[in-house]
Amino acid sequence: MKYKDEYLIYLENIKKYSNNTVINYELDLNLFEEYLRLKHKDVISIEYKNILDFIAYLKDEHKSSSINRCLSSIRSYYNYLIKNNVISTNPFNLVSSMKKEKKLPEYFKYNEYEEIINSIDVSTDLGVRNKCIFEVLLSTGCRVNELVNIKLNDVDLKLCEIKVLGKGNKERIVYLGSYAIKAIEDYLSVRSNLLNKKSSEFLFLNHLGNKITTRGIRDIIDKILLKSCTNLKITPHTFRHSFATMLLNEGCDLKSVQELLGHVSLSTTSIYTHVSNEELKRVYLHSNPRQ
Repeated sequence: MKYKDEYLIYLENIKKYSNNTVINYELDLNLFEEYLRLKHKDVISIEYKNILDFIAYLKDEHKSSSINRCLSSIRSYYNYLIKNNVISTNPFNLVSSMKKEKKLPEYFKYNEYEEIINSIDVSTDLGVRNKCIFEVLLSTGCRVNELVNIKLNDVDLKLCEIKVLGKGNKERIVYLGSYAIKAIEDYLSVRSNLLNKKSSEFLFLNHLGNKITTRGIRDIIDKILLKSCTNLKITPHTFRHSFATMLLNEGCDLKSVQELLGHVSLSTTSIYTHVSNEELKRVYLHSNPRQ
């Protein structure tokens, strides 16, 4: 393309883009250039139908996220051409970005969770706390930001529930199973040892006696996974995904799961039905004697 090199210099010297960013723009423009050669077209003569054909051309080997980046790069290139009076309109403004594929949430199975929870050393106060964190995450399905902000007076062990503050400062009630209740009781019996003569209204504390952070929760999970010798990749949000998947697999209705997760829209929760269906398919294929 006649103006491509000038455009890349513009990105580097005027827009001050990083070297990696400029390289990505160049790669995207090279793809477009390759397509134009195949179709005997140029940047000025291209039409709307050619852009649709170009998108179809990209779909053979590229994911929607890569295609969207490519379209964005070319759209910016055309804006540059307009700015320099090479063309008068940007044909790529006529097409919108592709919808990204919904990535199924990763989750762990109950037996995998048991292996991890049993690997936690509860001979120390921090170990007791760590086990409690795991049990509360899986029992409630709460977000990690909700977990670290739980206060002592938010917990009602008699009613088996915790009040959490979710997105948009919306309060909701999450529930505790017997394992989580026992873990909280064990933790509360040693929690004062972590305070280091301080006082705190928050349930979970770090080793300095301060409110634990979301980063701290992630570090705890990473360290426990290393000791458990599991190959699973687990984040705090994996507990939330696993909570929802386990409930659906056991027959809980989608609306109830939505309420427990604090989702505003049922469509947000519906992605877990795909995970549940995958598990159902796996069980069917394993159990059907005619497979």
